[in-house]
Amino acid sequence: MTGALYLLPTPIAEGPLDGVLPAAVITTARRIDHYLAENAKTARAFLKLAGHPRPMRELSIIEIGHAPRLDEVDAWLAPLAAGHDIALVSEAGCPAIADPGATLVAAAHARGWRVQPLVGPSAILLALMASGLDGQRFRFHGYLPIAKDERSARLQLLERESRSGETQVFIETPYRGEALFDAILQSCAATTRVALAIDLTGAGESVAMRTVEAWRKVPAGARPSLQKRPAVFCLLAA
Repeated sequence: MTGALYLLPTPIAEGPLDGVLPAAVITTARRIDHYLAENAKTARAFLKLAGHPRPMRELSIIEIGHAPRLDEVDAWLAPLAAGHDIALVSEAGCPAIADPGATLVAAAHARGWRVQPLVGPSAILLALMASGLDGQRFRFHGYLPIAKDERSARLQLLERESRSGETQVFIETPYRGEALFDAILQSCAATTRVALAIDLTGAGESVAMRTVEAWRKVPAGARPSLQKRPAVFCLLAA
């Protein structure tokens, strides 16, 4: 009998686990001894918070990094063939969604092993839910270009594509959020709607949606702070 590959969500903000993770997810985290983690240090902190009964040194926690090596997959998934369950965890949120892990999941499918996704927080979906923009048709783009001209051109392209009614969703690292938001206000049409979802599920959670014109009228000091705070951006042209 083979084991199963569990896709185990983790919190996307600091705080008690029972407010964001179902009891079944926490129970699963406590019983599994084999982990594939985007970041081993983050995984250990999560497992301690979840109350795993075994010392961390006795668990198998393999760091797969941001770009898992294909030549390591067989070794990483070997416990499944021996009948052990494995949990795949990312640094925050749902594994294999805007995070590494899809190659491992595909490999498990190719070998006929069971893949079990578990319910948990996804910043992308939470932001879309709270945005007030179209959730029937949307596209996630990950990170936009860093260079100013390339970023502006990409924003204008996304704005044009959104005129079909497809909400455009993207993210940025916490230390570049302010620059991206300023670029949106400079590059997009006044009637385009923009939602900011900041610190989702955290104590400082903030979600607001306005047109670009309305955002421009908000004094800089009165806008939600993006400084060193994780954010999801949703955009939809009029």
